Amino acid sequence: MRTLGNILWFLIGGLEMGLAWWLAGLVMYVSIVGIPFGRSCFEIGTFTFFPFGREAVRRDLVTGEGDVGTSPLGTVGNVLWFVLCGWWLALGHLVTAAALIVTVIGIPFGIQHVKIAGLTLSPIGKTVVRTEVAQAARGR
Repeated sequence: MRTLGNILWFLIGGLEMGLAWWLAGLVMYVSIVGIPFGRSCFEIGTFTFFPFGREAVRRDLVTGEGDVGTSPLGTVGNVLWFVLCGWWLALGHLVTAAALIVTVIGIPFGIQHVKIAGLTLSPIGKTVVRTEVAQAARGR
């Protein structure tokens, strides 16, 4: 079922939004200062192509230890991210979600876009893992 959901997702919005994330990543890499942001863009862009069966969770929940992205410095990075790129990626996901939710078959895909829009607000310090790993990490 995940495979079918991912194929349909890719065809009706996942491709465009994944490419938008990758474009944001390229812009961040070109700026040199934004390289840490670019890494998150590529990881979440790949997640955006095929999101079913995977989740984005805080990295410290998975690894059991903190790092720069999960520290207060990561919070500062997320604020900078939102100002530079996050708002327009979130807007793209929300517009796509609205277009999908008006159709009956598109409701699950619209909900997934809303979830990714939430991730767009603060991607630094997050990692993408299989759903089973995310559930185990939250259960610790």
